[in-house]
Amino acid sequence: MKLATLRTPGGTAAARLDGDTFTEIPGCADIGDLLRDEDWRRRAAGADGRRVPAEDAALDTLVPNPSKVLCTGLNYTSHIEEMGRGLPSHPTLFAKFADTLTGPADPVAAVPEDPEMDWEGELAVVVGRTAYRVDEDEAAECIAGYTVANDISMRGWQNRTTEWLQGKIWARSTPVGPVLTTPDAFDPATATLSTTVNGTTVQEHAIADLLFTPTRLIAYISTMLPLRPGDLVLTGTPGGVGRARTPRWYLKRGDVVEVTIDGIGTLTNPIT
Repeated sequence: MKLATLRTPGGTAAARLDGDTFTEIPGCADIGDLLRDEDWRRRAAGADGRRVPAEDAALDTLVPNPSKVLCTGLNYTSHIEEMGRGLPSHPTLFAKFADTLTGPADPVAAVPEDPEMDWEGELAVVVGRTAYRVDEDEAAECIAGYTVANDISMRGWQNRTTEWLQGKIWARSTPVGPVLTTPDAFDPATATLSTTVNGTTVQEHAIADLLFTPTRLIAYISTMLPLRPGDLVLTGTPGGVGRARTPRWYLKRGDVVEVTIDGIGTLTNPIT
């Protein structure tokens, strides 16, 4: 099953994607709202609301107001090596906030304060039930599904200090979507992530190369605090980021960056 958050004349609505048509899920403003219903799978599968052709649909960020957006840095061997670091024994975590999120086709502003704007295509996990102090087997049952994210980073600000936060939380800089694909329809172990800038492939990597898998991340994070329905966990980016290239390559106004994951879909975001 594939689910999305649509922009409508009256606000937003959660919807199910069937082929080339979205069907709205009555009474659910977005996917986060849907996931707070323990019976969300049955509710989504049985929904028979307003239908919208996919080609006409305007998509919002998948979960507009998660209680947490937690991100993983340095989680692919290739990316760790290109950044000149050793393999970590524990996940490197940082946070984002709801104001950082934007839609899967929305423009992302090139901010004048930092010309070192970089792409980071990522698999994101969407939590479907509360996870607190769970093991990896239990963590699998807490995953509602998977989506695509682009952790667009302001590298100049990120590297001002040893803490990355200030380079990661610029407003409306993190596209998420286009859909949530449930675990029965998506396997991270067989999928490939690719990122293009103006049609040139800059990242193409098997998600199976993750050092810390989605279930391991959920279990690890849940040791510290509860993850709630609708929370997002970004799993990290593979090699191919602009900062690690020679010469370095950063995004600028007029560029279009796309991130695709097999079985989920594509983010297409112009830089303005």
